[in-house]
Amino acid sequence: MNQQTHRIIVIAGPTAVGKTEVALRVASTLQVPILSFDSRQCYRELDIGVARPGQEQLQQVPHYFIADHSIEQPIQASYYEQYATQKVAELIARHGQLVMVGGTGLYWKAFWEGLDEIPMVDPSVRVLIRAQYQQEGMAWLHAMLVKLDPLYSTQGEMQNPQRMMRALEVVQSTGQSILSFQKGKVKKQPYQLLGIGLEQPRAVLYQRINNRVDMMVQQGLLAEVTSLQSYKESIALKTVGYSELFDYLAQRLTLEQAIEQIKLNTRHYAKRQMTWFKKDPLFTWYSPDQLPTILNSL
Repeated sequence: MNQQTHRIIVIAGPTAVGKTEVALRVASTLQVPILSFDSRQCYRELDIGVARPGQEQLQQVPHYFIADHSIEQPIQASYYEQYATQKVAELIARHGQLVMVGGTGLYWKAFWEGLDEIPMVDPSVRVLIRAQYQQEGMAWLHAMLVKLDPLYSTQGEMQNPQRMMRALEVVQSTGQSILSFQKGKVKKQPYQLLGIGLEQPRAVLYQRINNRVDMMVQQGLLAEVTSLQSYKESIALKTVGYSELFDYLAQRLTLEQAIEQIKLNTRHYAKRQMTWFKKDPLFTWYSPDQLPTILNSL
């Protein structure tokens, strides 16, 4: 096993693939902490619906960016870039290396490569766009981008409503495409990197997702979502597993329909995650079953 210093072992992949278990084994083997780059597990109010590591797992290895922020102050990638930059420097000074694990590609990119500086957006524009999207849905969002930002509509992520709304608010606020601000300058990092990507055959992953959703429901996901109704307009809760059950509570869906919608939307999300990470040449890909091979590569 290579004893390297100033090294990050990053473990990425789609939801439900098995990242938590692999990260725990890697961190335990190296006796180093874990820093998450999951955009939802950081909120202390969210537990079952974000498949947060359990107390026993959290006690095995020190974790950071897990249940240490509040949905009352929603987090964006720009915040994560600053937070992770400071936290990684602090942890590497103490331990020499650490494990980073997650599935939010934009947060990983924000930390490792840095974000392009995009002008501030008028908050009222953001509120109006999100309200309109809630009423009109993806068809409206798609049509608006085709009309106002043809560059993004042909080159941007046109299946991701969060990114699409961000693109629309930028073009409405600045008159320019969000893509025109993306210069592609990559931050130089002082750390060595070992990139571990986790994947499963699609049929296996989708079955794992379906089983996980059923387990979440059994564990009390509906009660968790019900307890968060006062926060339902928070950006942090405009997310899979929560928005569908808010629709059920508003009597727009039956419970069975909401559960099936969670499974479908989670599968779509997993597909987008794989597309994002597979583009990154930093990762070598493994099945979680290849844990001995992964441990030998450390």
